[in-house]
Amino acid sequence: MKRGFFFKKFMMILLFGTAAVLLFSFIVMSLWNGILPSVLHVSAITFPQAIGILVLSKILFGGFKGGPRRGGPWGGAWKDGMREKWQNMTPEQQEQFKQKMRERCGSWRRGFNEQANANTATAKASEGTAE
Repeated sequence: MKRGFFFKKFMMILLFGTAAVLLFSFIVMSLWNGILPSVLHVSAITFPQAIGILVLSKILFGGFKGGPRRGGPWGGAWKDGMREKWQNMTPEQQEQFKQKMRERCGSWRRGFNEQANANTATAKASEGTAE
């Protein structure tokens, strides 16, 4: 590919990125000035303050991780690899894997299952006495 292609692509990304920041900053400023002064009795903000709030919210809530976010830390390639391994296992291997995981981690659903079994036994017992 030619060098000019990458330069044009870089300039387009820079242009659209700048336009997006300006647009979102205008939206933040408009919403802040339209809603919060009357509801929370705070002062109106300027456009540079809106950019600051936008950057601050990105730092606090979004982070600066690059790339697509698929399923958090357990998504993406790791999850796809585990799914493929699971599908290639025989039912006996799957059951053996489940058993090993129960021994390692315990059953996080144990309390729920015990309660469900107790409720089922109670319901069956009450049906037997009602007949």
